[in-house]
Amino acid sequence: MFKKPLADVKTSAPLRSSDRRKLRTRILQTYPVLQPEDGDALVPDGLQSQKFSTHLDDPGVVYLSPEGDPLWFTLGKGSEELIPTVYTSWKRPDLLPFLSTPAPVVPKLIGGADLMIPGVIQHSPSLVPEQLVSITQYHRDALGPPLAVGRMAVSSDTLRSADETDVKGKAVYVLHTWKDALWDMGPSKKADPPAPRPVQAASEGEQLQPSGSADSEQDGKTGEAASPSAPDIASDVVPAAAGDGTAAPDENGPPSATLTPEDVSDCLRSALLQAIGMSLDGVPPSTFPISASTFWSSYVLPARPAQALTASGLIDASAVDVKHSTFKNVKSFLKASAKEGLLKLKETKGDVVVTAVYPKHPAVAGKRPHRTIGELEAKAKKAESREQQEKEAEEKRKGEIQVAELWLPLGTTVPLFVAAEKDTSDMYTIADIKTILNDYVTARGLINANDPQYINVGSDQPLAIAVSVKGEDTPDFMKRDEVLKRVRAHMQTWHEIRVEGRDVVRKKGEIKPISVVVKIRQGRKACTLVTGYEPFGLQADDLAEELRKMCASSTAVSPVHGKPNSLEVMVQGKQIKSVTDLLMARGVPKKWIQAEDQSNKKK
Repeated sequence: MFKKPLADVKTSAPLRSSDRRKLRTRILQTYPVLQPEDGDALVPDGLQSQKFSTHLDDPGVVYLSPEGDPLWFTLGKGSEELIPTVYTSWKRPDLLPFLSTPAPVVPKLIGGADLMIPGVIQHSPSLVPEQLVSITQYHRDALGPPLAVGRMAVSSDTLRSADETDVKGKAVYVLHTWKDALWDMGPSKKADPPAPRPVQAASEGEQLQPSGSADSEQDGKTGEAASPSAPDIASDVVPAAAGDGTAAPDENGPPSATLTPEDVSDCLRSALLQAIGMSLDGVPPSTFPISASTFWSSYVLPARPAQALTASGLIDASAVDVKHSTFKNVKSFLKASAKEGLLKLKETKGDVVVTAVYPKHPAVAGKRPHRTIGELEAKAKKAESREQQEKEAEEKRKGEIQVAELWLPLGTTVPLFVAAEKDTSDMYTIADIKTILNDYVTARGLINANDPQYINVGSDQPLAIAVSVKGEDTPDFMKRDEVLKRVRAHMQTWHEIRVEGRDVVRKKGEIKPISVVVKIRQGRKACTLVTGYEPFGLQADDLAEELRKMCASSTAVSPVHGKPNSLEVMVQGKQIKSVTDLLMARGVPKKWIQAEDQSNKKK
């Protein structure tokens, strides 16, 4: 939203005391987590307001501290929703529910990308679409400071079921980030983010939930450390990223509890049970024998639980290394597991190889699946890959000409928009008109009781006037699609063209696709004719010169018969593909290129 400098920024003006008090009251009502004493810190004396427009022409108001740091902002014409900036979120990290994402994703967000579902590692519970949230960088055993503010695109239920249902798409529509154009308005723009807070310091609204995992699996288990043959102790309450084999806390966080040798042994046993029951169940016999090192690195380590329940509480189980267990090495661990009947080993040249595993062993059959480190690593890589793909796709879209068809209320449609309480001076897309019409007929109870596809237009005067046709009696009811078609037909047609780095162009009338036609001229010579490119900001001479080089053919520019302001670009030969490729390279969307080969048509 603010990845480009703000446009049309007005001079800031001090807020009157009465307006500041009203603003303070609104904020305290909107954000119940705040106490009355917080109001003066977040809405201080000397607050200033400043109007602006984004690079997308969205109007807004930003409220600045006496020092000039943006604290709150609104977006949209007439919007009164007060959105906290990252500056404000640093003062009160618990102001908004949060989602955490891996470190590689953060630069993508700052660059203007939205947060995708695979990029979510943790999130607050009970999130709903359109809810304001903050986005933090994931830290083990700590909560990072908010680095972005956005609006939920899906619910927390969708996030939790993402792995099972393979849901893709956007999780958060990002509105504002650290280091974007809004952030840069403040004199404190060079400030570094605060240190991560310990998880224990999280408020009730910040309790962690896993993304794409089940609910807590503690189910009344005690906090006592289990023996190697004890039931599974893995828990996926808070999934975490894989560590480096140590139990060291975050550099800026508090000391975290460490895993005892018994805890490490229990975690490794849990990983082995899950690997046998899930990864190795049903593999062909030809898979074996497997060397101890391959078995360990490919099956056991990825199956380590993300969290473990110990006597000290929930501990990050990614800090698991066999050297810190009671077994001290892989060979001893595998021998103990073989003695328990979980697998079969064979001694060879002083080492061991795994020749079989037993998925039907009672300990394996009774194992409850847990969230594994391998799953988290795969999810983080998937998120990074998807973000990279999104970035590449966005790079391809950069410079693409954005074409929008718009309609302005006119004549008989004006009363309808007035009755719907819409601005008759604004222009609307087809989707806007459809939404306005649906809301209008629903609010006024105009949906036909016998068939919802029909609307009772005769019983509502503004709607009847909007769909009426001269010389024809207006029917009592009409199909919804026909109503939309008539309303749109009675509005004034406009079009809008946006090109990065240029001013937005709005013109009256319908825009037509660029015509690329192959015809036979002068007997048997085929040539390709290009017309209608002028509205897209393209020049005839430039196109002719580029096509001459690209096609290695002669080109010419001539007036279009009957259209004094239009020029036709001709290139010899059947060059539809080359012309289409050139137009798309110049930013013209493919849907606005109409190609036809008329060379084989009979006269």
